[in-house]
Amino acid sequence: MSESRGGRWSSGTEAVRRLGVRYPIVQGPFGGGLSTAKLAATVSNLGGLGSFGAHILSPDEIFQVTKDIRSLTPNPFAMNLWVSDHDPGGLELSPEEFERVWALFEPYYRELGVPKPERPQRYTYRFEEQVDALLEARPPVFSFVFGVPSATILAECRKRGIVTAGAATSIAEARALDDAGVDLIVATGFEAGGHRPSFLARAEDSLMGTLALTPLVADRVKAPVISAGGIGDGRGIKAVLTLGAQAAQLGTAFLACEESGASPAHRAALFSDQSEHTALTRAFTGRLARGLRNRWSDEVGRVAQLPPFPIQSWFASQLKPAAIQAGRTDLVSLWSGQIAPNLRHRTTPALMESLIRELES
Repeated sequence: MSESRGGRWSSGTEAVRRLGVRYPIVQGPFGGGLSTAKLAATVSNLGGLGSFGAHILSPDEIFQVTKDIRSLTPNPFAMNLWVSDHDPGGLELSPEEFERVWALFEPYYRELGVPKPERPQRYTYRFEEQVDALLEARPPVFSFVFGVPSATILAECRKRGIVTAGAATSIAEARALDDAGVDLIVATGFEAGGHRPSFLARAEDSLMGTLALTPLVADRVKAPVISAGGIGDGRGIKAVLTLGAQAAQLGTAFLACEESGASPAHRAALFSDQSEHTALTRAFTGRLARGLRNRWSDEVGRVAQLPPFPIQSWFASQLKPAAIQAGRTDLVSLWSGQIAPNLRHRTTPALMESLIRELES
């Protein structure tokens, strides 16, 4: 079970000690090009745990990014992968199936002036290849979502001194991670932006809030708990520490900072009235994720049967560069958690300074 609740965080928690950081602050990992080495290193240099979402990277890119972050900070940081890299039917499409899926997206490609893409040899990199590269790169922390790595992989992490952290959206998932010997468990409430990392039940059936999930998990596992979802300031961190978490993971607050890979238009949207309207949708990737509502989520979200992940994600991603260049935030994913209307800081140093000050008050 977790350490006793209500104690001062500054005395240190087991999670803080295992991570090797100064403060119980974890930057959430972002996929899709939204993570940057600069963001991760800045958070780590300021006493938190910076993270990099690497699930779209090739093995060579994983090795290089790990090297890049290490060159920018001497402190611990995390590399994040998706254990489950595809849903049923998501590895390949026949030429006929490709044409049927293309028909769904053709109007948006035509609107943006993007030519029809060639049918790819692969829609994603496989986890098995990526994790081999990660183990070779040996980041201080390996965080993961959508499942539990094999016992062999976890044993290799222990052998190499890599701390492991896995995401859970339910009591059952937290127990599965704990039984496997994962070092830290990230209890992820449905308020969080980005993907719902459920792996034992449908994401739609695993929508527990952070303030309920945190004590339920902390009371039932041996591993220290990191709480995620709807946390954007020191008050949120203190709240989850009181409920049994030993650290807090913040995503949207860091995504809004200029050091992230978010486009200027995405960051602007996070600070606008649009931030009051988020939705859980499979429209962007084929997996359930929370982002700001826009035309794409409304129109594509109404399609009865979307292609599985990562095929849906691949078709949407081919449009992203043109949409961003044209300033078309109505046709790209704008990941955001429900806490976005309370965002105040536009740089990582300003955010970290505020979080630390609130924690110490």
